[in-house]
Amino acid sequence: MNRLNQLFSTKKENLLSIYFTAGYPELNTTLDIAAALEQAGADFLEIGFPYSDPVADGPTIQHSSEVALQNGMTLSVLFEQLKELRTRVSIPVLLMGYVNPIVQYGVERFCKQAAAVGVDGIIVPDLPMYEYEMLYSNYFGENNLSNIFLVTPQTSEDRIRKIDGLSNSFIYLLSSSSITGGSLKLTESIEEYYKRVKAMELNNPAIIGFGISDNASFSKACEYANGAIVGSAFVKLLGEDDYMSKIPTFINNIKG
Repeated sequence: MNRLNQLFSTKKENLLSIYFTAGYPELNTTLDIAAALEQAGADFLEIGFPYSDPVADGPTIQHSSEVALQNGMTLSVLFEQLKELRTRVSIPVLLMGYVNPIVQYGVERFCKQAAAVGVDGIIVPDLPMYEYEMLYSNYFGENNLSNIFLVTPQTSEDRIRKIDGLSNSFIYLLSSSSITGGSLKLTESIEEYYKRVKAMELNNPAIIGFGISDNASFSKACEYANGAIVGSAFVKLLGEDDYMSKIPTFINNIKG
């Protein structure tokens, strides 16, 4: 049982995850930001590793990736930074990014390094499910890493059931099929999608992401899922002056 499983076994609702890009706004602030987020009350974290072609990301996270790459952030640099992760952070931590840098780095090597520094799970939005199942699932399993699958409003019930069967921590429920950074517009069709997934009574918890930016959107997401992920709104904060001192207020405002 990794830290994610422990978390979900003890807390069932109003879970808050925060995403931020490693190496942004400065190269060496990854652990400082992670530690500050835990202290402020985040339940788990997603640390993004930058990529030059982040197709699913809106302008805020795209910009953070560009700056992080310019700052010199790479997977090798990130793993070096994360060697001290578990001396400063006790909550679950996931890495999130695109499949291309992982394949270039070597999937088996990536999983071993992630486990060695205390990472609990990986989110790779553009990793096809069949590729994971046929080629890479053993690397994740051997290293006690959870692979987090994404579900959109267009995902069929059969596929959601398949994802549920392959998952061992939580399912990432996208609030829309658009890019990150939009607002959570709870249209009738989106609400029906949330209700549909909730009614499936999946084995794994569901966490909603994309468009969560304040207490209203966080609370609404938590009506239909076990928690929610804040990304772009937090990355925007990191672009402000004196951002470290603003982290506790940001988390308090989201949780309400």
